[in-house]
Amino acid sequence: MEATLPNCPKCDSEYTYEDGQFYICPMCNHEWSINDEDASNEEITVIKDVNGVELNDGDTVTVIKDLKVKGSSNSIKQGTKVKGIKLVDPEDGHDIDCKIPGFGQIGLKSSVVKKVNK
Repeated sequence: MEATLPNCPKCDSEYTYEDGQFYICPMCNHEWSINDEDASNEEITVIKDVNGVELNDGDTVTVIKDLKVKGSSNSIKQGTKVKGIKLVDPEDGHDIDCKIPGFGQIGLKSSVVKKVNK
């Protein structure tokens, strides 16, 4: 008998899949631990930009000030548009994972970005 996977607790999609110790929803990119028996009791952390606007996976944001990048002589310039962000658990305050042309995969702090209205 095939075990059924739970629907996504964030968007209720039925297309979740298992990846190691996590369930992943391809519709909204939400990940949660297989060990979380009751996902509805999961505490959801809301990440907000510099203006207090809630950020979501896949949003487009703009960098609000020049940022020095460790190990690089270049910096990320104010006004740089970053598409398709992914929210992650904060590591050293960096709660956004994204790809910036010329820099590659990088972590940003939500306090240095503002959401771009579509």
